[in-house]
Amino acid sequence: QVQLVESGGGLVQPGGSLRLSCAASGFTFSSYAMSWYRQAPGKERELVAAISHFGTVTTYADSVKGRFTVSRDNAKNMLYLQMNSLKPEDTAAYYCNVNTMRDYWGQGTQVTVSS
Repeated sequence: QVQLVESGGGLVQPGGSLRLSCAASGFTFSSYAMSWYRQAPGKERELVAAISHFGTVTTYADSVKGRFTVSRDNAKNMLYLQMNSLKPEDTAAYYCNVNTMRDYWGQGTQVTVSS
């Protein structure tokens, strides 16, 4: 079965950096686009970044463009999100997503940006 396991979240000061990872299993990772979403308390889940199955095409939410970078390693079935210049408004639970025949989500990893 499809499994997505996120890691790498934590508490960071404004201006700091974090790298999130998502370990994928149960499907042919290199055949699917992958995405990162986030959800802050009281807000809807929003798309942060997406990457095509070979990693040649990436898209970002306007709020993170120039600060976040999504990447993947198809040999390791891993998805990454490098987050730089973090802001308090980036505080949220971050989720890895794949849509095969339906949407699958990981359990999420919490990112808190605070001084």
